[in-house]
Amino acid sequence: MPSLLSDSKPALLARSALVLALLAGLSVAGCAVGPDYRRPNAPPVDRYTAQPLPAATAAAKAADGDAQRFLQGRDVPALWWTTFNNAELTRRVNTALTHSPSIASAQAALRQARENADAARGGLFPSADLGAGVTRQKQSAAQSRVAGGGGPYTVYNASVSVGYTLDLFGGVRRGIEAQLAQADFQQAQLDTTYLALTANVVTTSLQEASLREQVRATEQIVDMQRESLGIAQKQLKIGAKSLADTLAVRSQLAATEATLPPLRAQLAATRNQLASYLGTTPAQLQLEPLTLDAVTLPPDIPVSLPSGLVEQRPDIRAASAQLHAASAQVGVATAAMLPQVTLSGSAGSEALRAGDLFSAGTGAWSLGLGLTQPLFHGGELLHKKRAARAGMDKAVADWQQTVLNAFQNVADALQALDYDAQGLAAQAIAESTAAQQLDLVRRQFQLGATGYLNLLDAQRSYQQARIGLIKARSARLADTAALYAALGGGWRSGADMAAPAPATSAPSASTSAPSNASN
Repeated sequence: MPSLLSDSKPALLARSALVLALLAGLSVAGCAVGPDYRRPNAPPVDRYTAQPLPAATAAAKAADGDAQRFLQGRDVPALWWTTFNNAELTRRVNTALTHSPSIASAQAALRQARENADAARGGLFPSADLGAGVTRQKQSAAQSRVAGGGGPYTVYNASVSVGYTLDLFGGVRRGIEAQLAQADFQQAQLDTTYLALTANVVTTSLQEASLREQVRATEQIVDMQRESLGIAQKQLKIGAKSLADTLAVRSQLAATEATLPPLRAQLAATRNQLASYLGTTPAQLQLEPLTLDAVTLPPDIPVSLPSGLVEQRPDIRAASAQLHAASAQVGVATAAMLPQVTLSGSAGSEALRAGDLFSAGTGAWSLGLGLTQPLFHGGELLHKKRAARAGMDKAVADWQQTVLNAFQNVADALQALDYDAQGLAAQAIAESTAAQQLDLVRRQFQLGATGYLNLLDAQRSYQQARIGLIKARSARLADTAALYAALGGGWRSGADMAAPAPATSAPSASTSAPSNASN
C-alpha cells in the first residue's frame, strides 16, 4: 500500500514524534503545583475519658451481670457481632450484609469512583483519533479562478490525528489525585455503611428481644392482677370486702393493660425496622426468636489506642479522603492559571475519488505546537483558586470535628458500659427485693393480714422493677455493640467483607497538616 506520507517527510515526522515523546516524559516528571497532602495529626492524648478507665466494670448477681474487662491497646475484631455467641444474631447480620440495598448502593458508588479515577488517568497520555469523511462542494469563480466557477465535485479524506497537552505544572496529575481520593472516600463510605448496618441490626435485634420480654413480663403481671380482681369480686359478693377495694383492683388492672398496646406497637415497629435492615418487607420478614438469655455478654472488651482511632473509624477515613481531594483541587485550580502547551499532528489522504485514497500524491500531514497563557478571565481563575483554598480549609475543619465527634462517641460508650454495670447491679437488687416483697404481701393478703392497696402497691413495684431489669440487661448488651461501632468495628471492616476489588492506592500521606505548594 502506498504510504500516507510523501517519501521526503518521514525523517522529519520521526524526529517530531521523538520530540513529542520527550516532552510528554518531561511533563509527567515535572513539578505539580499546589499543596502536597498531609493528614493532620491526631489529638495528643493517651485515653478517651477524663479519668482513667477501671480495669473492669462492676459485677452483678443477675443475668448478664458478669464484669467486663477493658483490654487497652487491642483492636476490635472485624466480625465483632460474633462475640455475642448467638447464631440467630449472626444470621441476621449476614442476611443484612447480603440483601441490604444500602450495601449495593455503596458498592456501586465505589465502582463508579474507581472508574472515574481510571478515566482521569487518560489525561496523561496523547489522544489519537481516526477520521474519515466525504464532502460535496462547489467553489465560486473567485475561489477557483476559473470563468464561471468550478463545477461541483466530491472530496474524500481519511486521516489519523494525535493531540497532547503537556502536564507541565501537574494540573492533570492533581486531578487524578483528586479522583483517587474520591475513590478512597467511597471506600470509607462503604465501610461506614457496613459498620452502621451491622450495628443497627445488632442493637435493633437486642431492642426487639427486650421489648418482647417486657411484653411477656407485663402480661404476667396482668394475669396476676386479673386473679386478684377475681378474688376481690368473690369477696365483694359475700361482703368480705368493700366496693372501693374491688374498684381499686380493677383500676390498677386497667392501668397495667394500658401499657401493653404501646409496648406491642414498639415491638411491631422494631420488627418492621429490622425488615428494612435485612433487605425485605415486613410481610416477608422471617425471624427466629431471639431472647436476651440466649445472648452472651462479651467478657473482654478491646479498646483501641486513641492514636489508632483515626485509622479505624471509617468516617474519619472518609474525612481524610475529602481533605486529600480538596488539597488536590487547589493544585488543579493553580495549574489552570499557568501556561499550557499543546502538541498536535495529523496524517492522512485526500482525493477526488474514494478509490484514489492513499495513492501517490494524495498524502497530507500537519504538525502543530500551541501555547496558551491565560491573561484575563474576569477574575474567574483567581476566584476558583481561592475557592479551592477555602474548600481545603473547610475540609481540615471538618476532619477535626469528625475526630472530636469520634472521641466523644468512644468516651460516651466506655462510660455507658461502666455505668450500665452499676445500674444493672442496682436494678437486680431492686427486682429481687420487689419479688420478695410481693411474695410476702400476697401471703399476708391470703391470710387476711393486709389489704388490697398494699397488694396493688407490691404488684406495681414488682412490675416496674422487672421491666427495669430487662431494660438494664438490654442496655448493657446494646452499649457493648455501640462501643464496638464507636471504635470503628474492626480494621477496615468493609474491605474484609466486601466483594469489590481493592481501591486504587492514592499518593502516600504523612501525619502533618497540609503543606504549602511544592514544585
